[in-house]
Amino acid sequence: MTSRDVDQSIGQDRGEANRSELARLHTAVASALSPFIVGNQDLIELILIALLAEGHILIEGLPGTAKTTIAKAIARVTGCEFARIQGAVDLQPADMIGVRIYDQQSCEFNLRKGPIFTNILLADEMNRVHPKAQSAFIEAMSERQATIDGITLPLPRPFIVIATQNSFELEGTFPLIEAQRDRFMFSIRI
Repeated sequence: MTSRDVDQSIGQDRGEANRSELARLHTAVASALSPFIVGNQDLIELILIALLAEGHILIEGLPGTAKTTIAKAIARVTGCEFARIQGAVDLQPADMIGVRIYDQQSCEFNLRKGPIFTNILLADEMNRVHPKAQSAFIEAMSERQATIDGITLPLPRPFIVIATQNSFELEGTFPLIEAQRDRFMFSIRI
């Protein structure tokens, strides 16, 4: 047996261990969520897959269908940081990614990171956000980074966006721009 065979054998053992660990974690997460969330199992599965693959998910549905509750619960059970952005027409890119603020005492600019610097970001009612502000998500979703005043900062890992959108028939909605729709791994209607 060569060293390459040993390395491949070890790699296979690690792969089995990783699959077993993932299965154990999936079972633990599902059982931890079951007392709080009834139904929406397909959505829970997609969010868990997106979290493992660091993909993003777009959920279309009416308000009040427990989307925020599910995202918060998954973040809590998995030990991930969670943040939420509420979609509104007046939401600016700086509200999402952050700003540098001048401190008069130290005569320096201090970085105040926005809610995008988290593991699981819920962008609630994303299609209520003006397209110019929607575009601020594109860099974060595709490159896993955000640029504030010319300073590029990496986002934490894992990083996923769970975006919700209301039906387009509702007043005050904008269709998501195509460049942003392409960044979602999954899209589901509930």
